Amino acid sequence: MYPKLLKSNETYLFFVILAFGLVVTMINPSFLTLENMFDMIKSSSGMAILAIAFFVGLLSGGIDISFPAIAIAGQYIAVNTLIALGVDNLLLAFIISCAVGTAMGAVNAFFVSSFRLPALIVTLGTANIFHGALLVFVGTRAVNTGQLPNCFKAFGHLQVLALSRGDGTTYGLSVFAVLLICVIILTWFILQRTLLGKSIYAIGGSYESSKRAGFNINRTLFFIYSYIGFLSGIMGVMHLSLIRYSNPNYIVDTELLKVIAAVVIGGSKITGGSGTLAGTILGVIMMVILEKNLVLIGLSSYWHQFFTGSIIVLGVSITHYQDKLKSKKSLSFAD
Repeated sequence: MYPKLLKSNETYLFFVILAFGLVVTMINPSFLTLENMFDMIKSSSGMAILAIAFFVGLLSGGIDISFPAIAIAGQYIAVNTLIALGVDNLLLAFIISCAVGTAMGAVNAFFVSSFRLPALIVTLGTANIFHGALLVFVGTRAVNTGQLPNCFKAFGHLQVLALSRGDGTTYGLSVFAVLLICVIILTWFILQRTLLGKSIYAIGGSYESSKRAGFNINRTLFFIYSYIGFLSGIMGVMHLSLIRYSNPNYIVDTELLKVIAAVVIGGSKITGGSGTLAGTILGVIMMVILEKNLVLIGLSSYWHQFFTGSIIVLGVSITHYQDKLKSKKSLSFAD
């Protein structure tokens, strides 16, 4: 068991996170407080859900970059629908946002599965189509806090665990953490305990081999991209409830690289077929700690883009090097 752990990418990433966390704590002791941990969980839960969505797509060998556009489309359509109907219902907002996300994901799946087009090219195009259609047909006007239905504000403040500070004020663990845990458990169950999960790994490993093995490729691809859209719809409502403001241009340009970096540094192969949910979550933790604490260690926030790009290049290089080592070993055993 221990030799296997030492060979695991997740183990090394865990120790890197631990070391970096200790450095930040020495500079600012408030980093390792329960209150700060709760705040980071709340602010990063949406990004973690997007990372899980991207991870599922990457496992199948497909790179879906339309998820930020889908998330903002689901969010913006949901909040404007509630305002137009005069309804203040969070469940309805989630249903609308997730339905929009699932439908957009199905559009991606149609082109990827029917025409065997590369997912990267398809989603690059549909991301612009989805976002452009949102601006043209739904609107460009931002929804501010005063116009926002109260259900979003209440959801953003809802806590499942409340604790008191010394001055009598309270802080706590956001309900966002519960949503994130539910998504993690559901995704883990699908990937590890169902035939569908096996087919996702199989398609990512070898399309032709999975086809010969009898997996229904089209059905699996439709599930993958619809699931990515569904999770993006969840994230859209969470993001709106977090910042209490809806702008149709938010998320689209800010989350993509961070999510890709988190998944890649978590050990997922960019070519598909390999990766773990635990690695993805650790990658998100690494990105969040890095993003929120650069200033604390004396660096400008502008360094964040530099580190994000470096993490993507480093993660891809490491997995490529590991693949080369494995292929060399297999060749030596064959000799």
